[in-house]
Amino acid sequence: MKIILASASPRRRELLKNIFTEFEIMPADVDETLSEKIKAEDAARYLSRKKAEFIAEKYPDALVIGSDTTVVTDGEILGKPENKADARRMLNTLSGKTHKVITGVCLCKNGNTRSFSETTEVVFNKLSESEIEEYLNGDEWRDKAGAYGIQGEAGLFVEKINGDYNNVVGLPVARLNREIKDFV
Repeated sequence: MKIILASASPRRRELLKNIFTEFEIMPADVDETLSEKIKAEDAARYLSRKKAEFIAEKYPDALVIGSDTTVVTDGEILGKPENKADARRMLNTLSGKTHKVITGVCLCKNGNTRSFSETTEVVFNKLSESEIEEYLNGDEWRDKAGAYGIQGEAGLFVEKINGDYNNVVGLPVARLNREIKDFV
């Protein structure tokens, strides 16, 4: 069976290797603009479905896996920062608070789809301005929802998590493995 990951994320690629040794990478070039009507908790699942269906249209016989991760705090989605100032704003928003990391996943094969999302709560320590500035001097914050990657230096910001660590990295592999077995 041909397996396609509809994502360019190197973190998702590494995590998917826990389930499959061979798969193809085909990032889905879709508009990720969200309607103002969509709830923050539903955004990741919506975008993962858009990505999976886009690739599945071209490869209907393959198992296509679409995924998207959002960071949500106080009902606001913190996407990928536009620049360093935006990343600073996000980290200040997360400082000393609990937020949700929601990863949506969609499976497509032969015209069938299955979507789900996994939520992990992440508690950040109170961050000093110097900690934030030091972190922003590196490149780790770029291209990451909420301006941080738990698997890197920003792991030092985390007091605790409630849920799946891999979900925060970008793919809930244990749940995905169960869902795939039930789906195919």
